[in-house]
Amino acid sequence: MLTGFIGTGSMGSILIEAFIRSGELLPEEILAVNRTPSKAERLARCFPGLQLAESVTEAASRSDILFLCVKPGDYPHLLHQIAPFCREDQWVVSITSPVMVDQLEERLPGKVAKVIPSVTNYVLGGAALCIYGSRVGRKDRQRFEQFLAPISRPLEVREEHTRISSDLSSCGPAFFAFLLDKLITAAVEVSGIDREEARRMASEMLLGTGMLLTSGGMCPQDIVRRVSVPGGITEGALKLLDQELGSTFERLIEVTHAKFREDAEKVAELFAGWDSPSASDSAPSTST
Repeated sequence: MLTGFIGTGSMGSILIEAFIRSGELLPEEILAVNRTPSKAERLARCFPGLQLAESVTEAASRSDILFLCVKPGDYPHLLHQIAPFCREDQWVVSITSPVMVDQLEERLPGKVAKVIPSVTNYVLGGAALCIYGSRVGRKDRQRFEQFLAPISRPLEVREEHTRISSDLSSCGPAFFAFLLDKLITAAVEVSGIDREEARRMASEMLLGTGMLLTSGGMCPQDIVRRVSVPGGITEGALKLLDQELGSTFERLIEVTHAKFREDAEKVAELFAGWDSPSASDSAPSTST
């Protein structure tokens, strides 16, 4: 079985590296192509045996599972190119949230899915959010989630919850890394502690907190209750955080949802343009 990747940017390369390091895929079982060939060539140098396709159509025709790891606006042109080379027995997996499953199913044969990965998959952890098309049966889902399990915890979500699920799972690491960096910077500026020492302590704290929330069986409120003693230092700090943050996270979600809606509308407009006969007949053909 050959697993293809169209796009080897940030998330595409993370998935490739994770599949190889987990042992789920050998380099020889991966076929990659990128608009900038040097990015795919770098992966081939790091993982000898990894195959490089010369075009997206080659990747589509040879792959049993084909991951589409490109920007939302690239999808209409890409699908126009690869659709004639895709097969009914093939999986096509998009990792791009503003592209809808039905937009893919209308234009491609076979089994279609959308998977929203996370940067945490790089260390074989975190979730992979799964949304399936109508041609994917129960046994298909089980087999596909077994394929994802070595690098993530596959979680099926409804497409209408794609954005909020992505905020929690895919964007969440960046949000909390940002907050952690602010805490580390404040610690350095206020106390003079060595930055690397502060980073190590804060990183171990975050790792341990994650373990409490997963294998430790605690919820966020449990941790707050255990750490915050009435009248103590943590309680006072938490009151300040509550006052300062206010509706910050509600507004954050409003921002991500607004951007998602904007991107989804643009993708729909682009698909409409590519679906018109005049646009399709004059479409340029590119290799990546």
